Amino acid sequence: MCAATQNNMNNSLYARYWTYFLLLQIATVQLLSLFPNFVERYYATGIYPRLSGFMRFVFGGLPFSIGDVFYGSLMVLLLRFVYIVFRDRGSELKRYFWAVGKTLSILHLAFYLSWGMNYFRIPLASQLGIKSQTFTLTQLLYFTENLVLEVNSLQVQLNENKQTAVSMPYSQKELYDLALKGYQRASDSYPFLAYKNPSVKNSLFSKPLTYMGFAGYLNPFSGEAQVNDNTPLLGTAFTTCHEMAHQLGYAPEKEANFIGYLACISNDNLYFQYAGKLKALKYLLSEISKRNGTSYTNICNQLHPGVLKNLNEATHFWKQYQNPLEPFFKKGYHTYLKANGQNMGIQGYNYMVGLLLNHRRAID
Repeated sequence: MCAATQNNMNNSLYARYWTYFLLLQIATVQLLSLFPNFVERYYATGIYPRLSGFMRFVFGGLPFSIGDVFYGSLMVLLLRFVYIVFRDRGSELKRYFWAVGKTLSILHLAFYLSWGMNYFRIPLASQLGIKSQTFTLTQLLYFTENLVLEVNSLQVQLNENKQTAVSMPYSQKELYDLALKGYQRASDSYPFLAYKNPSVKNSLFSKPLTYMGFAGYLNPFSGEAQVNDNTPLLGTAFTTCHEMAHQLGYAPEKEANFIGYLACISNDNLYFQYAGKLKALKYLLSEISKRNGTSYTNICNQLHPGVLKNLNEATHFWKQYQNPLEPFFKKGYHTYLKANGQNMGIQGYNYMVGLLLNHRRAID
């Protein structure tokens, strides 16, 4: 037997072992998902903070996103693999199968070790002392009407008139620095939100992300918070805080949204306070529109014209990038979230309303 043949056999056996190991990994993750206290103690507040802090320390100082480079390299390798399969006309399908299995196994292991197990930790509500996430329409309207007063007040403070939309006067880099200050203030009341070694980057794939309908994402393999630098800066302030929440180990979207809101309103900077409260108002209005159309109209009529312009600005921005492929990307992400125990999938973004209202009740 020649050396080349022996080497191919060894590689094939190696790939098989990795593929079988993938099945063991999936079973292990599913088993651990049943024990959130174990995950919280040994991973979410044990292994993960040290690992994520190290990754942010190593990659945070780089002027570009190493995670995006990694994803770009994966896409190139995928295209090369597809080319080879077509070139060989599928003559070695079994070998290709094991090669794909090995790659998926390695990526699956890296994902759950570096970040993914955070999906199965103790819910944020428990840390905040929130015993219930239910609420009545009366409670929803009362909270929203008070928030309208706060948002209107901030809009006038920033613009000195009711008519003009608020424009963010900072650059992307300045927003990232300011977001850190919000977390520093928030950690005074919530120590588990202490954030060190910032690693927030403009995504190299901002344009594709826009067409996919995403304002940002966390790269689990590098620990970098990737922000779409194509979106309006007012929204970028909240997105940055949202992605930083993911870096702290809060994987569910509803929890990252709520923590992003806390970081924004804790910031001394009025623009961040406005961005956070405007985002919360958007979720509240969406919930009210589903429950009572008349109340929705009445509350919208209470908003300053400038606030309405800011709300419409975001809607208009995303609408101009709508395309036939966007629903498929959203569906894929929805499936990914449900596979990781987020039963509401992408709708979990809107589930933040329950956290907003019941947190206020818990601290009052």
